[in-house]
Amino acid sequence: MFEALTKGFRSARNRLAGVAELDEGNIDEALRDVRSSLLEADVEFRVTKAFLERVKQKALGETVKVKARVTGRRMALGPGEHFVRICQQELVALMGPVDGALEWAKKGPTAFMLVGLQGSGKTTTIAKLARHLEKTHKKRPLLVAADVYRPAAIEQLKVLGQQLELPVYAEEGGNPVDICEHALRFAFEKGRDAVLLDTAGRLTIDEPLMNELSEIKARVRPHNIFLVCDAMIGQDAVSTAKAFNERLDLTGVILTKLDGDARGGAALSIKEVTGKPIKFVGMGEAMDRLEEFRPEGMASRILGMGDIVGLIKDFEEVVEEEQAAEDAVRMLRGKFDMNDFLEQIRVLKKMSGGGLGEVIEKMGLFPDGMPQGMNVDDRELGKMEAIIRSMTPAERARPEMFFTAGAFEGRRRREEFDLARVKRVARGSGRKEAEIREMLTKFKTMKQMMMTLGAQTGLLGKIPGLKQVEQMRQMKQMMGIDMGKFMEVAGLRAPALERRTFRPPSVDSDRVREKRKRKETRKARKKNRR
Repeated sequence: MFEALTKGFRSARNRLAGVAELDEGNIDEALRDVRSSLLEADVEFRVTKAFLERVKQKALGETVKVKARVTGRRMALGPGEHFVRICQQELVALMGPVDGALEWAKKGPTAFMLVGLQGSGKTTTIAKLARHLEKTHKKRPLLVAADVYRPAAIEQLKVLGQQLELPVYAEEGGNPVDICEHALRFAFEKGRDAVLLDTAGRLTIDEPLMNELSEIKARVRPHNIFLVCDAMIGQDAVSTAKAFNERLDLTGVILTKLDGDARGGAALSIKEVTGKPIKFVGMGEAMDRLEEFRPEGMASRILGMGDIVGLIKDFEEVVEEEQAAEDAVRMLRGKFDMNDFLEQIRVLKKMSGGGLGEVIEKMGLFPDGMPQGMNVDDRELGKMEAIIRSMTPAERARPEMFFTAGAFEGRRRREEFDLARVKRVARGSGRKEAEIREMLTKFKTMKQMMMTLGAQTGLLGKIPGLKQVEQMRQMKQMMGIDMGKFMEVAGLRAPALERRTFRPPSVDSDRVREKRKRKETRKARKKNRR
């Protein structure tokens, strides 16, 4: 996502890497890279020009501090870092601020009117928004099928309503304005406090469409009017938003298919051109893949710095906090088996509704882009799950059964694996024996990394009072030592050279070095006595 934008900002940062100070010459060179990427990403020309001008003025007037204190440590900062910080501030200002609050009725049901062109994903978004209101705001939604023109639109909404176990109000052959009005009365009678109106769309904006929508607005008086806009249509999304806003005075915009848009120009342009904020973004096909729009997180992702806050929100959506804390304590103490590994795979599959690439992007592990030759394959998680499901309950609880004596603890033997067990699991899961051995090695390495993390941070004595942020910081530091190790453990395919040179980290590496040092000290003392 946002590949075109990220490429330009990355080039600008690299151009300033060896620069001693910011001046008009090197700022113009850096902004040239940014300008190219913004225009390539379909950002509206006037928006691009104004953004570049603001960045240039701030950069020229900036006093560059060569050192700063970050989390208690003094760090050297260069002009490149200051330039990126200015870009981030201006990107946030361009897309925000966004008031996430929705308008609610003081009495009776709250009406949400969704409008947009045909093919923008309006009907699916209705269902996603209903799911969001149900989970986040504890509402009881009613879906209203007011699109009587598109074939199968009513049937599609009924199918989505069944999936979500939500009622759908529809009148075959009725007038859209009357349907919306009747639905509001129906919701009041049935105790439904949120009414979502799925209005008709057209291939292009036309007068009959606008007249119908204006009449629905006049009769129903919706509390929120959202334009559902396809992010992949680029600058057309901005002109569409402008036309709808002039007639309906929108509350905000819901940007769909953002995960499939490598350009992202619509996200940067809509707020500046229409004055209306992006309220939500669609990031996948699943019903829970509607996210509240956060300009700060989006700006960080565009600059290749990830979105940890967004990642934590995704995690909280699929995991209970208390259970996660208990699991973390157990894993860091080394009590980590295949059942835990399977649960982690399930969590990751839920979080990666938009693909594993999105999770990695939010982690911000690769500010300079994904390494060449690295392949993020979403199917790997399914393969791992099939392998674990083919194991017996005893084997899941005691994965060391797959290894020969001592091999699981790191002591090398001529043959590490119990080949009979490996062969049986391979037949049961339909995978090759080499894939079973590879996954078992990854599991062993992950367990060792968890134990090392616990030992390095002293978590075993401090776990009850430990903050989640500290765990994430330590994990990030640990992964920063060797990204090859992380990629192998996470099931990501690194280039062949990295795979050949990969060695599992020793869980006792610090202890071994300390022991060797004490042994050498004793030898030296004995020698001196002689």
